[in-house]
Amino acid sequence: MTVEQNVLQQHSQKHQQTLLNQLKEVTGTTDVQLLQQALQVSNGDLAEAVAFLTEKNAKVPQQDETTYYQTSQVASDRYISVGSQADTNVIDLTGDDKDDLQRAIALSLEESNRAFRETGITDEEQAISRVLEASIAENKASLKRTHTEVWSDSPNPHDRKRIDNCPVGLKNVGNTCWFSAVIQSLFNLLEFQRLVLNYSPPARVHDLPRNQKEHRNLPFMQELRNLFSLMVGSKRKYVDPSRAVEILKDAFKSSESQQQQDVSEFTHKLLDWLEDAFQMKAEEDREGEKPKNPMVELFYGRFLAVGVLEGKKFENTEMFGQYPLQVNGFKDLHECLEAAMIEGEIESLHSAENSARSGQEHWFTELPPVLTFELSRFEFNQALGRPEKIHNKLEFPSMLYMDRYMDRNREITRIKREEIRRLKEHLTLLQQRLERYLSYGSGPKRFPLADVLQYAMEFASSKPVCTSPVEDIDTSAPPGGTTGQQLPPPSTAEQDSLPPLESSGPASGPTTATTAPQQQRVPIHKPFTQSRLPPDIPMHPAPRHITEEELRVLEGCLHRWRSEVENDTRDLQGSITRIQRTIELMYSDKSMMQVPYRLHAVLVHEGQANAGHYWAYIYDPHQRCWMKYNDISVTKSSWEELVRDSFGGYRNASAYCLMYINDKKPFLIEEEFDKETGQILSGMDKLPPDLKHYVKEDNEQFDKEIEEWDTLQARKAQQEKLALATAAAAAAASAASSTSTSSSSPQPMSIESSPPDNAVPQQDPEYMEQPSPTNDSKHLQEDTERAISRAAAEQEERSPEALLNAAIKLEYGRLLRFAQEDTPPENDYRLQHIIVYFIQNQAPKKILERTLLTQFADRNLAFDERCKSIMNVARAKLDLIKPEEVNMDEYEMWHQDYRNFREITIFMMTGLELFQKTNYVEALMYLVYAYQYNKELLLKGLYRGHDDELLGYYRRECLLKLNEQAAAMFESGEEPEVTTGLGIMNELVVPCIPLLLVHDTERDLLAVEDMRNRWCSYLGQEMESNLQEKLTDFLPKLLDCSTEIKSFHDPPKLPSYSTLELCERFSRVMAALGRVPSDGR
Repeated sequence: MTVEQNVLQQHSQKHQQTLLNQLKEVTGTTDVQLLQQALQVSNGDLAEAVAFLTEKNAKVPQQDETTYYQTSQVASDRYISVGSQADTNVIDLTGDDKDDLQRAIALSLEESNRAFRETGITDEEQAISRVLEASIAENKASLKRTHTEVWSDSPNPHDRKRIDNCPVGLKNVGNTCWFSAVIQSLFNLLEFQRLVLNYSPPARVHDLPRNQKEHRNLPFMQELRNLFSLMVGSKRKYVDPSRAVEILKDAFKSSESQQQQDVSEFTHKLLDWLEDAFQMKAEEDREGEKPKNPMVELFYGRFLAVGVLEGKKFENTEMFGQYPLQVNGFKDLHECLEAAMIEGEIESLHSAENSARSGQEHWFTELPPVLTFELSRFEFNQALGRPEKIHNKLEFPSMLYMDRYMDRNREITRIKREEIRRLKEHLTLLQQRLERYLSYGSGPKRFPLADVLQYAMEFASSKPVCTSPVEDIDTSAPPGGTTGQQLPPPSTAEQDSLPPLESSGPASGPTTATTAPQQQRVPIHKPFTQSRLPPDIPMHPAPRHITEEELRVLEGCLHRWRSEVENDTRDLQGSITRIQRTIELMYSDKSMMQVPYRLHAVLVHEGQANAGHYWAYIYDPHQRCWMKYNDISVTKSSWEELVRDSFGGYRNASAYCLMYINDKKPFLIEEEFDKETGQILSGMDKLPPDLKHYVKEDNEQFDKEIEEWDTLQARKAQQEKLALATAAAAAAASAASSTSTSSSSPQPMSIESSPPDNAVPQQDPEYMEQPSPTNDSKHLQEDTERAISRAAAEQEERSPEALLNAAIKLEYGRLLRFAQEDTPPENDYRLQHIIVYFIQNQAPKKILERTLLTQFADRNLAFDERCKSIMNVARAKLDLIKPEEVNMDEYEMWHQDYRNFREITIFMMTGLELFQKTNYVEALMYLVYAYQYNKELLLKGLYRGHDDELLGYYRRECLLKLNEQAAAMFESGEEPEVTTGLGIMNELVVPCIPLLLVHDTERDLLAVEDMRNRWCSYLGQEMESNLQEKLTDFLPKLLDCSTEIKSFHDPPKLPSYSTLELCERFSRVMAALGRVPSDGR
């Protein structure tokens, strides 16, 4: 029977076998009959089957080897389940043997220490994690994410425009990050991409599909082709996969739109559908010949199951797609594979005589070009009856050599495995011997033996130093005056070191006799002195009696023993290092490095068993770097970031799927070449005609959307200009009227006020609106007048034009010095004058000249003939400037940037003031908008905005403060406080988390991690049911945050400030901040 025919005949069995494998993986049960019984009782419902097995688990006896290896008799099980290592450290605690109990305690401590050394996670932390997962699972019904918040695209299509040929992201259309991670990994396999794009349905189904599979698979294939074509040639930064997702979701029994689908099941389903679709096409194209299915050839391999069942040997060839691997108990991928390739006791496989033992080995006979490992990071906790995630660290290489698992290397691998087993046994003995040296002693506290000998030597060589004597202490009687055991007399050396003791009688030397008056003496209560040590107790431990000869012999022995122990320890450590190195290099010879597989993609899950987020790291061979695909966000990454997020053990993020590709088959990732020109096909050239037309229509629609947006914005800008011009004309008329009635009260002047008489009134910029001549407009007017006065004093020619030119040069020189001056943050000269801002940002010369002319053309200068004549000359020069000489759109753009800069300043200043007053709720929106607008402005130049690190710091701190406030309210347990706290989180903090994640800076990521950890910590605590319900409803929103930005409310309204007020207030706020910690988050 051919492979393809076998594949077709197995379709009816695949679904049931897939459920069996998933049920086996979740529950840990390997009895096939029991699993089949559970599926029959539950009518194929996986959740009910799990419940059935957990209830029956206590009643089911341990399976025998016969039932365990029945799976080896299945001829073509595509989705095999690889068994894990048996637990050999089983101790019977049902008897009365105390030795068993002690060994059990020792084994538990050893296992705990080993787990901590391997993962860095203590048992306590694992227990907390299990409680957290159990608590979430307990309220599974309330974990379905509600879409009360609106996640929407940016209304500005320019924000959604693709930059050059950057990879296209996929929009998360409702807990579909799993879809994005898998599809991006497959799309970046260029051979797979070509197969999908060039797929055409069989001719016979164009009119009417024959069966249910064709009704389902063919529409899905067309939507997948459409999606891939948009990912190739779209002008959008990201595209919407809704149509393909909806068709796929219908295949799941639990197809609720808000449920996070099991990624493993989804990938199996996807490959099934693709295989079915290509099989139909293969049968049509090769009628009468053996059809070849490209999906089978790309993703499926074969292995040989070699084993012994009840003493009888067997060999079966089986197919596999995604190869499942257990994670728990292993430190790296090779350990997982070694365990997966050997099941049960296999000594009889290699022995001459057949014993009754049973076991089997797996040997790959054919590996697929794309080798996918499914890492089982979710297991079912039998005690709790719930699934939980395994956070253990598991390392994997970027280049994986599969030679040791190939059937053709079976004999040499067995030899090497036996050698490794022997070396590991010897290594274990050496490590046990070394442990006796490093943890010496019989009590609970143990120390290195070399240190123990050193301490003994230090003790032996110490000299006793006694405490000073104390008044009213009798050396011959215990405190309290009662007779007690006579103390030995002090040594001669001690006597010489002690001053004479005071007593109630005549002074005397030390004596061993006790007189009657001393025995009857009433003690004097002296709490301080009587609490001291007796005078002959040494200050530090030291031998009381030791001769020089004894000390010399003892020191010699201790020195020799310590040297011997140190030498033994070094020898053991050296031997251990050599054996470990030998094991590491066991497969490093060239003959065992002929089947290289390079890591192509890593699919990552962050969260717990019932809630989380998915993304993918995919290697780009052309740019030679890793890319991070996180829904709509596609960014450059690094191996270091991949390791941090994928190995596990560091955070609650870890890899659940690894995709390797055969490094000797470059066609998998090679670009396609044009057969005529030999040029690489890229973009739209990759697409067949029907998809070119599809993408072209979508791009035209997007171009139209951009055009309509630009038209709308231009119309709004024009309306704003007209409104401002009307307001300026009214203000000018009012100013003229007030000037004629009160010459002693000059009107305020602005840089761009007062248009020429014969010109259309120019807009008076908002940043120069001055309410009265007493504010900064008078200062600006005085600066202008001062420049004119200086020019008149220095200029010999007194014509108005010459004076104007000289005054402009003087004013420009003054402002240039301001622009070049190095000032502290609180003295920002850009706020004082627009020309300083322009100079620092290198505005064009024509823009500077026109702005200065506008300043000198202000009608408020017309209080004397000289200023009036200069004003008239300036206005005349403005009239003479031709449109082609100064681009008014560019001129307006520069002034608009300055207006934006002042607005950002007010946002920043207001937010910081509120932050200093601890009004974090109101401060947040000001700081968020200040940061976002400032970030956009800084894209145009370094000095266009304010310090983004400063704004980022206070935005981050404000969120952390709000998180602390909300957490404190939740901890209070009071209903109004809890509601308010969760409202702060839902309305303010959670919507802002994507803003911290989008730029992926380390401090922002740590802040997000801190906030999440604070709330996750509550799941290990006892609380009322209503609080538990609220918490479990809130947690998925906090944990499942993509980088998609939520639509906020409108920006808060800004108060109006004159330039002088703005500068003073800004200076005061910045001075109050002090220095921001360099390491602060």
